[in-house]
Amino acid sequence: MDGIERMSAAELVGAIRRREVSAREAVTAHLERIAEVDPAVNAVVTVDPERALEAADAADRLTVSGADLPPLHGLPMTHKDTHAVAGMRSTNGSPVLADHVPEEDDLLVSRLRGAGVIATGKSNVPEFGAGSHTFNEVFGTTTNPYDPSRSAGGSSGGVAAAIAAGIQPLGEGSDMGGSLRIPASFCNVVGFRPSYGVVPAPAADNDHAWLARTGPMAREVSDIALFMSAVAGPSERVLPPAPLTGADFAGPLVGDLRGVRIGWSPDLGMGVPVEPEVLAVLTERLRVFEDAGAVVEEAAPDLAGADEVFHTTRALDFASALGPLVRAHRDLVKPEVVWNVEAGWGLSAQRIIDAAAARTRLAAAVRRFYQRYDLFLSPAAQVLPFDARLRYPERINGVESTTYLDWMRSACLLSATGLPVLAMPAGFTPGGLPVGFQMAVDHYRDVELLRYAKAFEDRTRCVDRRPDIGAGQRLRPVATA
Repeated sequence: MDGIERMSAAELVGAIRRREVSAREAVTAHLERIAEVDPAVNAVVTVDPERALEAADAADRLTVSGADLPPLHGLPMTHKDTHAVAGMRSTNGSPVLADHVPEEDDLLVSRLRGAGVIATGKSNVPEFGAGSHTFNEVFGTTTNPYDPSRSAGGSSGGVAAAIAAGIQPLGEGSDMGGSLRIPASFCNVVGFRPSYGVVPAPAADNDHAWLARTGPMAREVSDIALFMSAVAGPSERVLPPAPLTGADFAGPLVGDLRGVRIGWSPDLGMGVPVEPEVLAVLTERLRVFEDAGAVVEEAAPDLAGADEVFHTTRALDFASALGPLVRAHRDLVKPEVVWNVEAGWGLSAQRIIDAAAARTRLAAAVRRFYQRYDLFLSPAAQVLPFDARLRYPERINGVESTTYLDWMRSACLLSATGLPVLAMPAGFTPGGLPVGFQMAVDHYRDVELLRYAKAFEDRTRCVDRRPDIGAGQRLRPVATA
């Protein structure tokens, strides 16, 4: 069937269920689309066509068997290369793991397989997911389908670029400091960071890690809900269980903004620098919310202390997860990863105590904000997609970046709150570059967040503006500047 690359996940799964499209046809179209457009963006770094087609044939046999079909039956999907897929090269974008083939799936990948997804390959990441620009020494740089000279964001940049380029309609990513939200904003797709534990993501050595989340990316908000309906639910490794399960996300998603109280802040109340072209798009789009019946005021939660919470928790998590690897292979790991790990090793007891107190104050400030407002709006990214040859933007509006995380601060601040946050396509600059909102609601109001986003999407339909992308040359050089 022609046009598979333009289908939403729900449309494609529905067509497979109705036998209008076979799973083999869907996988074949997916593989052909990789061959057609991936040379221009370098989003997909490993492909396993033989096993994918075998799985597609098994899915087609299940289709005609009369058995109940899982919610994502027959859907082809590459997986983020920081997520282990059994029997498939899973490198984390690192020379240290360039030939690593895990024996077991990560929990999220296992749930996606159980939901009917057909694993076809892996999408590119920055090394160990550190940073929001996707490049590494193993596979090179992933670029933006809307302008292949520019960044696709990261760390889920490969997933975002694959979705925007029509390789697949749905994918999974992860987010510690914006790794779902920034690439979504850069690539005109939706990226969703759920509430804690809704999609369990236990770290290998720390079941209690809370900062990083796993979640979906898609072109349409309804596909985000479909993904969540298929994978959300408790795990014995993340306790207590979240008060939301897949059933809460199931069924038709109806958007409504009437009477919604919105706080909007261009700088998150913290003086965060944002490029004027980004703010121009977002400020003009505030009228969409007002025309839909929402009340919009300039307001932000008090995020004082959020920087300390984020950086201390991130340092601890990096030292816990990657400390042994850095000790053994320091010369093979990029300097940003070493810096994060060493920051964790250097934390004093007083610094950890202070961060815990700051997190407590931050939680109280968030509660106060949501007593008055239903939704918080802010820029998903502080900059437009930038030159892909850079490691990161060195300045924003004349403000110098002192670390590679500074340009991600709009996302990092909200990560520190632990809130569910969604990056929503908002429009394009006159030069054709995507811009996105960051939308946040109170803890475990995830379904309401999707409804607000769907209402905005219905009125703007940014998704309908697809990139004009064809075959090209891979941007192989790794960012060095």
